[in-house]
Amino acid sequence: MKILVTGGAGFIGSAVIRHLLQEGEAEVVNVDKLTYAATPEALEEAAENPRYAFAKIDICDGPALRDVFAEQRPDAVMHLAAESHVDRSIDDAADFIQTNVVGTYRLLETATAWWQELEGAAQRDFRFHHISTDEVFGALGAEGQFTEETPYRPNSPYSASKAASDHFVRAWHHTYGLPVVTSNCSNNYGPYQFPEKLIPLMIISALEGRPLPVYGKGENVRDWLHVEDHARALVAVLTQGRRGETYNVGGDSELRNLDVVGMICDLVDELRPRPETGGSGGTRRDLIAFVADRPGHDLRYAVDASKIKQELGWAPRESFASGLRKTVAWYLDNEGWWRTILAGRYRGGRLGVAKAQKAL
Repeated sequence: MKILVTGGAGFIGSAVIRHLLQEGEAEVVNVDKLTYAATPEALEEAAENPRYAFAKIDICDGPALRDVFAEQRPDAVMHLAAESHVDRSIDDAADFIQTNVVGTYRLLETATAWWQELEGAAQRDFRFHHISTDEVFGALGAEGQFTEETPYRPNSPYSASKAASDHFVRAWHHTYGLPVVTSNCSNNYGPYQFPEKLIPLMIISALEGRPLPVYGKGENVRDWLHVEDHARALVAVLTQGRRGETYNVGGDSELRNLDVVGMICDLVDELRPRPETGGSGGTRRDLIAFVADRPGHDLRYAVDASKIKQELGWAPRESFASGLRKTVAWYLDNEGWWRTILAGRYRGGRLGVAKAQKAL
């Protein structure tokens, strides 16, 4: 099987590619335009694998997509390419609309034309897997979970762009017959996540003794999913999921942001004691600083993943405690990777405030 993965140099995409190359015999074609958040270092071993190919392509470029489909002749598509940081979408939604909406349309257009030209088993077995987020469902109250039947109520420019892409995928299936599967995941974490996201930002800031900005009162709740568990789930959905179906993927790890930051502080204290205390006493928890909340910040997400567990036999292997320990240790052991990013592409400052404040 040859799988075309869009956004394969990103955080989740690179984990998927590593999993595909390590655990199976699939050939992988990575289509990525290498934005600021790309992590090509996560694919250094893949680059030496004869089953791996890379094409630097913007998914909004229709002719380039048609060329790579014609050259590589994929049996399946895993669509992960997306702008994904909510705060950046608040500052400027244009890139999110372009990549997440227009790019998905271009990819659907190209994949449909390719699929229609296939014959026999190749056409019957072709799959287009669209990877999305639980944020399209909006916010939950104190109880309940998102299911595959939860109505869409996106509240940020990012989630609205992903909701639009989900609807386009559904429409292409029902209108043109494209054999699609869709998955909506909870918050991912793990190695190679770009430092603008909560967990890596808190790890790095705690290590460097900088303030740990927690939005509002830290009461916002998220379900956390280790990226390697997610990669396994995505391959299961692609290879076993039923055509036209949607599968929620969650980590069974629902926690307040404040509790997550506290756990990170404790792990960094354990694994890298503060030098000014001589390795005894002191805590990174005193670095926690409450800041003005994100505009439109959804209070709670929780994912019911019973469908993928029952139908496809998938379940997360990492608890949040075990996965977070591994993640903190990885960032402590790979300072060179994130320090290079902080020296250039991202300085660690807060995003998603200025434009929203002007609108008030």
